[in-house]
Amino acid sequence: MANERPEESLRLRETLALIAPGAPLRDGLDRILRGRTGALIVLGYDKTVEEIATGGFELGVPFTSTGLRELAKMDGAIIIDGGISKIMKAAVHLMPDHSIPSTETGTRHRTADRVAKQTGFPVISVSQSMQIIAAYVGATRHVLEDSGQILSRANQALATLERYKMRLDEVASTLSALEIEDLVTVRDVAVVAQRLEMVTRIAREIEDYIVELGTDGRLLALQLEELITGVDAERELVIRDYLPRGRRARSPEELLAQLEALSSTELVDPAAAARVLGLSSGDALDGAVTPRGYRLLAKVPRLPGAVVDRLVDHFGTLQKLLSASIDDLQAVEGVGELRARSVREGLSRLAESTILERYV
Repeated sequence: MANERPEESLRLRETLALIAPGAPLRDGLDRILRGRTGALIVLGYDKTVEEIATGGFELGVPFTSTGLRELAKMDGAIIIDGGISKIMKAAVHLMPDHSIPSTETGTRHRTADRVAKQTGFPVISVSQSMQIIAAYVGATRHVLEDSGQILSRANQALATLERYKMRLDEVASTLSALEIEDLVTVRDVAVVAQRLEMVTRIAREIEDYIVELGTDGRLLALQLEELITGVDAERELVIRDYLPRGRRARSPEELLAQLEALSSTELVDPAAAARVLGLSSGDALDGAVTPRGYRLLAKVPRLPGAVVDRLVDHFGTLQKLLSASIDDLQAVEGVGELRARSVREGLSRLAESTILERYV
C-alpha cells in the first residue's frame, strides 16, 4: 500500500477492513469461493452506478453473507450500499465507459477495474477459475492472500521492528546522556530522527497487515502497540527540541512530513535527515547543537504540557533548566513551590540515572 497516493491508500485500507477475516462481507466472499462460483460486487450505490447498471432486479434487502452467496449463483453483478447493510441490486449488467484504460484481460476483472475508476467505489471481483478475490479501489488492484501468508510476512516485519526498536532505544539513551553533558552534535540528533522514522515506517507496514488480517491479527496488534508506544511522541519531541529558530522556521509537522517524504535510500544517510531538520546545509555533522529540554521535561511525572512550554520559553536551553534553582523555577508562570521542587528533583534523578546507564 506504500506506492499508492495517500488518499487512495486510505480508501484501500478501509476496503480491506471491510473484507478482512471476521467481517460479514468476507464470510460471504469465502462462501462464494468455496462454492466455486464467480462474482462481481460494487460496494456503493449512487447515480453514476445507476447509469451504468442495466437489467437485473431491485432488492433493497438487508445484507447477509448467505444472501450474497445465493445471489452470486446468478449471472451479473451485485450492488451493495457503502455501509454493507443492504443489497441494492442483483443480476445487473454493468456497462462502464469502454474508453477507460485497463490492463486487465478477463471480462469480469476488466469490468471491475473500469467501474472502480469511473464510480470511485470499491469493486470486488471473485474469480471462478483462478479462485482469487481481488479488490479494485481507484486505479489500485489488490489481490487478497491467505491469512497464513500475510501472518508470515507480518511476523518477519515484527522481528525487524524489534531489532530497529532496540537500536532506537540505544541511540535515544545516548542522546539523552549527551544532552545532559551538553555534548550533542548534529549527527547524534540526525541518527535518532533517522531511527524514529525507520521504526515508524516498519510499524505502518505492520498496521497494513493487521488491517488485512482482521480478527486474525489481534495478537499482532497487541505486540505492535507494545513495541511502538511513545514513538510518535518521541518523534515530535526531538523535532521541537532542535527546531531551528528564525522567521523562516518550519513547524514540527512540516519537518515530520519532509522526513516521511525521504526515500529509503536517502533515509539511511544521516546527512539527509540533518538537512531536513535544518541542522546542516552540507555534510557538517559534527557541529554542536543545544536542546531546548522538551524530551527531558516530558519524562518528569505529572508535568502538564502547558507548563513544559512555559519552562522552555523561559529558560531557552536544557542546560539552563538543569542549573535552575527552585526559586528560578518558581519565577515561571504556573510553577509553584511544590511543582518547582518536583521539576528540580525529577530533572536531577533523570540526569543521574541517564549518566549511570551510559557509563556503568
